[in-house]
Amino acid sequence: MLSPHEAFKCLADETRARATLLIVEEGELCVCELMYALEENQSKISRHLAQLRSASLLLDRRHEQWVYYRLNPDVPQWLEEVLRITAAANATWLKDCTFRLKNMHGRPERASRCC
Repeated sequence: MLSPHEAFKCLADETRARATLLIVEEGELCVCELMYALEENQSKISRHLAQLRSASLLLDRRHEQWVYYRLNPDVPQWLEEVLRITAAANATWLKDCTFRLKNMHGRPERASRCC
């Protein structure tokens, strides 16, 4: 089980925190969407997502050429609540990222949400 120390240590990085909160808000995002929203290159985003996946905060799935990330449904309930409250209470901090994501042309179509 993910300890508070591990969770907060992993989320202490700004890129990982923003990516995680955007994923919590959207339910699921692919690497290209996170690159666009966070204005970062693919290698940086992938490296941070790998750390979040390694910590068991996120799960991934592949669909065609895209890799989608979502919050691991097995994260402790307290952590999911903290993430949802943090995302809702910090819309201003995420505003630019959310704006870019909502206005991204060519976002991948999802055949279905994560299983």
